[in-house]
Amino acid sequence: MIKYICIAISVLIVSCVFSPQIRTAMNELAPSEWAELQSKTPESVILDVRTDEEFESGYIAGAKNLDIRGGASFVSSIQELDKSKAYFVYCRSGARSGQACQLMEQMGFERVYNLEGGVLAWEGDLKE
Repeated sequence: MIKYICIAISVLIVSCVFSPQIRTAMNELAPSEWAELQSKTPESVILDVRTDEEFESGYIAGAKNLDIRGGASFVSSIQELDKSKAYFVYCRSGARSGQACQLMEQMGFERVYNLEGGVLAWEGDLKE
């Protein structure tokens, strides 16, 4: 029974995230803007929504890993977060983190920032 509830919740979340009628305006920032705002925001949290393997291959300092592909486990982890804090979210290219930001906004988080271009853009910015 629990298995079916988890599946139903996962399907509902995916349908909400991909529904064009429900999408909200997301705060998508270029790497330099994202880093600057994060450094000026006390008690902010950096979320890496990539897989454990991707996270272990390298991550932004101070990041907490919550794999968006975890379905109900991911949603449960997000629900436990403090909504009064600011969240700076990234993935490899910005797509999964964009989905995570949309989900978080739908769950009532007010300060959620997506890293435009993901960690690939972040690394490219560091090389310049």
